[in-house]
Amino acid sequence: IVEKRNGIATLKLHRPDAMNALNQQLVEELDYHVEAIGKDQEIRAVILTGEKNFAAGADIKAMVDLDVRGAETFAFSHTFKKIYNLEIPTIAAIEGYALGGGLELAVTCDLRIASSNAKLGFPETGLGIMPGAGGTILAPMLLGVSKAMEMILLGSIVGADEAYRIGLINKMVEPGQAYSEAVNWANKFVDGAPVALQMAKKTIRRGLESGS
Repeated sequence: IVEKRNGIATLKLHRPDAMNALNQQLVEELDYHVEAIGKDQEIRAVILTGEKNFAAGADIKAMVDLDVRGAETFAFSHTFKKIYNLEIPTIAAIEGYALGGGLELAVTCDLRIASSNAKLGFPETGLGIMPGAGGTILAPMLLGVSKAMEMILLGSIVGADEAYRIGLINKMVEPGQAYSEAVNWANKFVDGAPVALQMAKKTIRRGLESGS
């Protein structure tokens, strides 16, 4: 579900019966809209959110019988990289579960706001797989290598309070308030200086990528 209002684009994942598990159709639609937003000069901030849950991971049922070519097509990393590379600020508004690929989607954003009853984690290793859409790179950047190793290798799932303590999210709010708080933050970006915001984001990213 896509909404554009007052310079803010909201992308709401909407597979409520599957807790917004990511399948190929959903990611392809997300890719299409992210591509369009990147070219829209009127959009000054993006909010990613979900219906009741952010995203409870990839749709494992859709992955079981994939061959090599099918797995490559099913991969989300290309789309997630587009979100990561958007020049405008991006915010993930998290209610409910943000697990596996869902958490990888959230960490592609610049900022994360989560409700106090949210659950976040990388449970992939318990399923015999591993984070494959950027989590192994972005989690260490956010949490440090040691904590990222702990979460990914143990398949840890943490509550919002612990996620806030370790820096996985920027703010914890009351249940049902993650999106409204994200709008408050996005409005500040809309009212801010776009070139300064873009250059600040770009400079931070370059510093991280160069290791300096």
